[in-house]
Amino acid sequence: MNKKAYYIAIILLTIYLIFSYFLIASANEYTNQDYCNVIYIIEGKEKARQPFGIETIECKTYNKCEQICLNTIANNRIRYKEYGYKKYKTFEEFLASRYCPFNQVKWTKMLKFYLKKGEKS
Repeated sequence: MNKKAYYIAIILLTIYLIFSYFLIASANEYTNQDYCNVIYIIEGKEKARQPFGIETIECKTYNKCEQICLNTIANNRIRYKEYGYKKYKTFEEFLASRYCPFNQVKWTKMLKFYLKKGEKS
């Protein structure tokens, strides 16, 4: 194998490995809707005082509360990528610190449990 073919093979292998990594990482990533569905469950479903545990912003309907929850998740994904990763190992832990600061450990465990289980609200 000549030098040129060797370098081309190395470049192609590197590109393949990079794309494989991103495909695997994205396959394991949960969507905002996945998180939202699970938050609805762990916050008490229809028995909760407010759907999705939304307490700080007024929301009178399920759809409005769901949208606030989705916005919270989306905004915290950005915050996690900007600075949250420095203190928290996972996005779930960071989200718990924002969503349920007084009971983070238990809330994170429930979130991960229901995500892995594939629960839908």
